[in-house]
Amino acid sequence: MDVVSDAISTVRIGQPSSNRVRMSGSWCTRLAPYDGAGFHVVLEGNCWLLPDGGSPVSLGVGDAVLLPHGTGHVIADSPADAVAVERAVPFDRWAERQGAGRPRAASGEVEMLCGKYRLDHSRVHPLMAELPKLVHLPNRAGSRPELRAAIDLLGGELGEQRPGSCVAVPSLLDLLLVYMIRSWVSEGRTGVWPTVLGDPVASAALRALHSDPSAPWTNDRLAAEAGVSRPTLARRFTALVGRPPMAYLTWWRLTFAATLLRDTRDPLATIARRVGYGTPYALSHAFSREFGTTPGRYRAAAAGGEPAP
Repeated sequence: MDVVSDAISTVRIGQPSSNRVRMSGSWCTRLAPYDGAGFHVVLEGNCWLLPDGGSPVSLGVGDAVLLPHGTGHVIADSPADAVAVERAVPFDRWAERQGAGRPRAASGEVEMLCGKYRLDHSRVHPLMAELPKLVHLPNRAGSRPELRAAIDLLGGELGEQRPGSCVAVPSLLDLLLVYMIRSWVSEGRTGVWPTVLGDPVASAALRALHSDPSAPWTNDRLAAEAGVSRPTLARRFTALVGRPPMAYLTWWRLTFAATLLRDTRDPLATIARRVGYGTPYALSHAFSREFGTTPGRYRAAAAGGEPAP
């Protein structure tokens, strides 16, 4: 695994949902804040999006928007309507009015893909935490071909019922999320994690740790993997990532363990081996110190949808 894949896998839970909607005339709808991430892709026409506490953003054909922290927002046909939050119709009720099966959007109409991802914010990787509240990816000729392809495939699956759509759509939605975050990382002008992943030393060390977190890593071994001296690794990694390599490894092992407790039925002994702890007791002790609860209670709380005590 790599850092971006692991960062997404740690927080993503359940299956995403999506709608393909068409509208015309004067319209305005609001999505309240939610515990997850949302996205919009404009297939036809133009519209405006106003995030809570932000400024209206103009969206054109092919533009994609990711709201990774579930920020509440309004989408509307004009900037004036976007600002008029008090008249916005709740999205769920508004989407039902859009009439599934209507003809393809005509001139002057707007057609969009809208969706949500369920995310577990109890243990967010710093890469995900650093994402801005709105990631706008304008459609530019020749840019982001993978993202464009995923949008085209998803639009086709949502546009009509096809055999296998129940499998294809969630997979394409997951792919869309990866491509949107990858675009932000690769094109990021600001932010810590685009810089971290662009640094050859820090990125090599992170790639090694995430590829095999159970390995008996030491600073010397990790420095050799990154092709630098131990002091160089310690200095650059700590400055960029915000914690020393071995401290990051401990944090990631326990975060990975929490994900496995949430998403699998593997016994604690198996999880301990996968994350680099010699015994279930050793993992339980470290886990309790980090999370303030035992692995068993954490798993039970995750299964019940309630926070661990």
